[in-house]
Amino acid sequence: MVLSRRSFLRTTTAAAAVVAASAASAGAALQQRGAPQDPGEDAKTKLALNLEMWFGAHPFVERIHHAADLGFQHFEFWPWRNKDLPALKTAMKETGMQATQFTAWGFSPGMNDPKNLEAVLKEIEASCQTANELGVPMMTVVGGNDQPGMTAEQMHGHIIEALKHAAPIAEKYQVMLILEPMNIRVDHKGHCLYGSPDGVRICREVDSPWVKLNWDLYHMQISEGDLCGRLREGFDQVGYIQLADHPGRREPGTGEIAYGRVMQELWDLGYRKPVGVEAYPSEEESKSAARLRANIVF
Repeated sequence: MVLSRRSFLRTTTAAAAVVAASAASAGAALQQRGAPQDPGEDAKTKLALNLEMWFGAHPFVERIHHAADLGFQHFEFWPWRNKDLPALKTAMKETGMQATQFTAWGFSPGMNDPKNLEAVLKEIEASCQTANELGVPMMTVVGGNDQPGMTAEQMHGHIIEALKHAAPIAEKYQVMLILEPMNIRVDHKGHCLYGSPDGVRICREVDSPWVKLNWDLYHMQISEGDLCGRLREGFDQVGYIQLADHPGRREPGTGEIAYGRVMQELWDLGYRKPVGVEAYPSEEESKSAARLRANIVF
C-alpha cells in the first residue's frame, strides 16, 4: 500500500494526538494517586540542598526562601560563624525549612594534630550550642590535611582520640558529629582521610552513637567505587548521606552514577534521613532541581 503525502500527514498527526492524550491521562492518574509533583521532594528520598552551592547569586538567607519555593523542605550549609543566625532562624520559621547539618570543624587547623585538641573541643561545644539554637541534629567534622612528619596511621589515631573526647559533648547536646572522608584524586589532595574503610574503622574505634560518618557518595565514587557494596559493609557507621554526580560534582543525571540504584540500596538498608545535595547545579536551579529529582527515584 502506498500512502500519499497528505494521507501520511493525517495518519501521523492522529497518532501524535493519541500519544499526547495518553500522556495527559497518565499524568492525571499519577497526580490522583498522590505522586510528588514538585522538583525537590521524592516520596521516599527527602533532599537537603547545600545552600553554599545553590542560588549563589543571592544573599544566604534569601537562598532558604528560593529553595522552599522549589518545594524543598531541608537544607544544609558549611560554617555557621559567618551567618546571620537571627535572620537564618527567621527564614526557617517563615518557610518551614529545616537544616540537616552544618560544618563544625574544617580542614585546618587539623583535628589530626593533638596540639589542636583543646581548640577542637571548645569549637565543637560552641557549635553544638548553635545547633541546638537552630534545631540542627548533626554537624560535620573534618579530619584535617596531612601533617608533616606524621603517617596516616598516626593522624587517624589523633582523630580517634579527638572524637573520643568530643563524643561526650555531642551526647550532652544531643547533636551527632559526622566525620567526612574526602577524595584526594580530584578535590582534596593532601587530606588525610579518604574512602570508607578508614572512616568506618575510626568511628568503630570511637564507639559512640554520637559519632558517625558523613558518607558523601561523590567522594566515595572517586575514591573507591562499588557504592552499594561499600554501603552494605559500613552502614552501621552511616550518620548522613550526601551526593553529587561524577565527573563535575553536579546534580544526579549529569554524570556516571546510577543514583536510582544507590538510593534503592540505602532504602533497603534502612536509611530514612534526608540526603544532602552537596552538588553545584548544572544550569538554572529549577531545571537542575527537576533533573535531580528525576534521577534519584526508584
